[in-house]
Amino acid sequence: MRPQDVVTTPAPSAPAPAPGPVSVEQAEAALVEHYPRLVRIAYLVLPPSLGRNRRVLTAHALVQRSLPRGRTTPAGAADAAIPPSRRAQGDADPGYAYVRGRVLRQALDAGLPLMRAAWPKRAQLPPLLPHVWGLRVFPRSGGADELALDQRLSALSGPARAAYVLRRLEELPDTDVRHALTAAGVADPHAALAEADRMDTAGDVALLESPEFDPCSLQARPTDLMRRRQHVKAALVAAAALAVCGALLGLPGDGWGPDGAAAPPYARNPAAESALDPARLTRVSPTAWQRLSRTDFSVWPARGGLTDDHALLRRALAVWARPGSAVQVSATPGTPPGPPMGPPQLLYAGEVDQARVVLLHDGLRVVRYAEPKYGTGGVALDFARTDGADAASAGALVAGRTDGNVRYLTAPWVRKASVRNLLDPASEPRPLSRGDDGLTAPLASPAQARDCKAWDVLELRDDTADRLLTDLGELTPARLTSGPPSAPRDVTGKAERAFWARTACLLPGVRAHGVRSVNSWQYAKQPLPDSNGTAHWLCTRAETWRGTGSRVMAQFQAPAAQAGAPAAIAARAEDSPACGVRDPKVLAGVLWKSRAGRWYVLAAGSGQFTSLATSGGVDGSAKGKLLAVPAREGARAELNGRLADGSRVGALH
Repeated sequence: MRPQDVVTTPAPSAPAPAPGPVSVEQAEAALVEHYPRLVRIAYLVLPPSLGRNRRVLTAHALVQRSLPRGRTTPAGAADAAIPPSRRAQGDADPGYAYVRGRVLRQALDAGLPLMRAAWPKRAQLPPLLPHVWGLRVFPRSGGADELALDQRLSALSGPARAAYVLRRLEELPDTDVRHALTAAGVADPHAALAEADRMDTAGDVALLESPEFDPCSLQARPTDLMRRRQHVKAALVAAAALAVCGALLGLPGDGWGPDGAAAPPYARNPAAESALDPARLTRVSPTAWQRLSRTDFSVWPARGGLTDDHALLRRALAVWARPGSAVQVSATPGTPPGPPMGPPQLLYAGEVDQARVVLLHDGLRVVRYAEPKYGTGGVALDFARTDGADAASAGALVAGRTDGNVRYLTAPWVRKASVRNLLDPASEPRPLSRGDDGLTAPLASPAQARDCKAWDVLELRDDTADRLLTDLGELTPARLTSGPPSAPRDVTGKAERAFWARTACLLPGVRAHGVRSVNSWQYAKQPLPDSNGTAHWLCTRAETWRGTGSRVMAQFQAPAAQAGAPAAIAARAEDSPACGVRDPKVLAGVLWKSRAGRWYVLAAGSGQFTSLATSGGVDGSAKGKLLAVPAREGARAELNGRLADGSRVGALH
């Protein structure tokens, strides 16, 4: 555990002098003068998995794209990439340091994995220019020493390769390396340097400057000639097919075809065809939920004004089975987006704002199909895993989102729907109107808000409880609870809402992760030194529908000058059993400054701990589950505790 700073009364600091900008001419001069060295740096930092040919072309492309976009860089942008000590020595001009920083950032971006939920960065795509047709280019081959160094570099992460190159090739001290890595977007430069330490040897400097790693001194070989000939023939056939399809698509039409935006059917079989027949959809009786023992999505009746629109239902089923290239498909993590195995259950079909929406359920997933009321573009298909749902987690589904608002379809057992601002625990809930089909009026969605000035949650009342549900950007809202992991309960008391008021703005950290429920549990409260009041320690755990991928945050809620101010995150963990039913214990600590200006290491554990101790930068111990030890500003310490059986447990991380 490395305690984090939580400063209640920050001391003022003198502003640094504003650095000057770097002109395009200055950066271009540095790029031209040091072009071979910059390309060598890019080649060494790029991931070896790209292959030598693509690494060469990408390295040249990155350097050539490293000039400022405007006439000058913003004030401070150049200095952010220049280690102060090197500027003082005069052995690196601002233009060179700026271009080198741009090259490092792009080379590190090129090694990031492609994510479906975000647009890829330009550096992650193959370069358009420069490009060599019909040839493969690569640096001259070296000896056994160069090959061994290349293999060792390929075993490092991108930030570690960048740290190694800056330290050995650029001969920067570690302080300047950390500065340059931070400016290039590396989250943990200390870890990158530590990883680079494992292979750092003095003899590698000459090897780094050898022709093996020189992308400007190249050899050329032809590509696979037979494969190239086959590719040319395939390209001609594809071009002809595209021309024919374009002509057919250009013919006049009158709206949707029978299968809407679905892709062409590639195979026919009776099971697949039955799943696409709207007449075979499962429709549950409106009163089935009142007499059956289950209360989940399987007992929702078919509702909405378009449940008999067989053409709409046919399009929804066909797109589900074969989404075309124009369909926007999204799925929560761990949700298979494949076609239904048989006729699914119809939950809703109707108009929501400017779209026709169909909600379907196949026992494992809920699927939302949406098409525009006018036109044939903008079809969306959303998947969410819902296996193991109960009355608490099957209370509502997102039916539509428009202009930062969200509409829910509520369960048939919901008697009343309200809206509550989670950041204002003393306020009363606002009534939320619903139609006869269970569709709510629009309410502001915190998942789409750019700030955290309010956090509106859905409050549903049934025969047993009032439950809070929040939109986290997915098809199923997440349930909010409070209490120990063994017995979480719905958020109903004023004290529980007060804790959630300072927790709500931390929820974006679990957005779009397939979260089923979020429980926030106060596991300790601690009198603060120097008569600064009482702090509360909370453990917030987000459980997912798939079981894996849970996220845990330990919070430190000190008395705040402003009501509802977000709590400080003392520790985070992912895929950890901590603070859950299997392992309910938790331990965390922070570095805290009192109003009197004194610093302390504060720590708290759950009830299983009998003593706590800190070592390293701060030494101290205490009986029980609370600890407060005087410290210095910026101190780092290792925290651990002992349980009743004498076993030793570290802090959450």
